[in-house]
Amino acid sequence: MHKKEQQEIVGYSPDEKDLEILRLLENDAKLSVRDIAAQIHLSSTPTHERIKRLEQSGIIREYVAVLDKKRINKGLTVLCMVALRVHNKIAAGKFIQEVSRLPEVIEFYNISGDFDFMLKIIAADMEGFHDFFVNELSEIEGIGQTKSIFVMNAIKESHQVL
Repeated sequence: MHKKEQQEIVGYSPDEKDLEILRLLENDAKLSVRDIAAQIHLSSTPTHERIKRLEQSGIIREYVAVLDKKRINKGLTVLCMVALRVHNKIAAGKFIQEVSRLPEVIEFYNISGDFDFMLKIIAADMEGFHDFFVNELSEIEGIGQTKSIFVMNAIKESHQVL
């Protein structure tokens, strides 16, 4: 998808049929256009055009496979809060750049409150997290304080917003 294509329909707002498509794709991104069209009571061509418009507008950002972390030896999830020592644009920018390159960090948020950032980190186990924390995260300049919370059990995990 090209930036130019996105810019052409920046103000695009989805209608009810588009929302039906989005709900179906959130539940199963492998559905064919024909299957989606049948479920929303449209023919394939307008359904395909709607999907392309949703992609080009940036409403659909990507299609992904959701993996079972335990089955690929990434069974430990850690929520790590980080407060920076210095609060300015340069320090935050450097921190964001460094953390963004770490594959163990699967979600990364700028938050309010006592901490500046929250990182969702996956590791094989406690030893793997310790190695990551000591050799990667704590080596990033500017960290003032951290607090790690270890997930004992995931009650609900979802990527669906509709």
